[in-house]
Amino acid sequence: MASILDTIGNTPLVKLKISEHSNSNVFGKLELQNPFGMKDRVAKHSLLKAKREGVLKSGVPIIESSSGTMACGLSLVGTYLGHDVHVVTDPRIDSITLSKLYSLGSIIHIVENMGDKGWQGSRLEYLSRLLNDMPNAYWPKQYENADNPNSYKELAQELIQEIGKIDILVAPVGSGGCISGTARELKKYNHNLKVVAVDSIGSVIFGQPDNPKRIQGGLGNSIVAKNVDFQIIDQVHWLNNFEAFSATQKLANVEKIYAGNSSGSSYKVAEWLSKISKRGTNIVVIFPDRGDRYHNTVYNNDFLNKIGKQEKQNDPRFVNPNTVVDSWSYSDNNKRGVLYE
Repeated sequence: MASILDTIGNTPLVKLKISEHSNSNVFGKLELQNPFGMKDRVAKHSLLKAKREGVLKSGVPIIESSSGTMACGLSLVGTYLGHDVHVVTDPRIDSITLSKLYSLGSIIHIVENMGDKGWQGSRLEYLSRLLNDMPNAYWPKQYENADNPNSYKELAQELIQEIGKIDILVAPVGSGGCISGTARELKKYNHNLKVVAVDSIGSVIFGQPDNPKRIQGGLGNSIVAKNVDFQIIDQVHWLNNFEAFSATQKLANVEKIYAGNSSGSSYKVAEWLSKISKRGTNIVVIFPDRGDRYHNTVYNNDFLNKIGKQEKQNDPRFVNPNTVVDSWSYSDNNKRGVLYE
């Protein structure tokens, strides 16, 4: 009989309606249909591996910094395996995620003040103090632990089994594990795979200035995680709040996929790529988490009106690397030249 951990992975793959209006086949990988989201894969892979290798001792606490799906994944797997799970987060955490964490039995630590390196920096400082108080605790280190990207080998294998050749991978970037691990595995089967990263304006990952007050969730960062494999990424797109949120609403309305804004942003980018790619191109876009925790933001029109509506861009603006942007823009990475022939 299967346990709850056996339900992690083998998520559905659906062909999106985009394909009916473009030259390309566009597939959505519904990572949001894991018990709590995409990071369940990381929690399962990294914690079980740590236990096998004796790094994670029986009964010791697990500590991690997170405000979203990684916190839920670790709480699911860690508490199931008999560990106390301490989640260090900040005041931006939404009430639904907080309720999930408490229901799973997590111990929540909310930092009070934002430091020079944003909320993420403050959380890591707090986490360091917790480790001093609990020296035997296990810290998964999602931003630099190679087990994060390695967790996505299975995801890539699922894609290969269902589609075969994949030409373009589109994925949001936060800790860098998903896009880096999935792309590395897919490139074993297609060396010409193009990898497109999706980020939020106000995130520092790809050279934009930090905006600690950015409100997009599920992607972006105030630090550059070591797990981001810049050498494997061909192109990066940035979207502002209105663009990301309106695209997420369209994803729900058109495709009937109720997802978070990291999925919506990636959907918008995949839709554009499908129109400029040559006929028969296979595009995969990853949808990391469900939309329930965004009901008061992404799916709230009063909230959208407050952040200010803008004219819709049908196409992104091409910019040189390190150009500061405020609306949908993209840049080729690693100076590899034109992404599409």
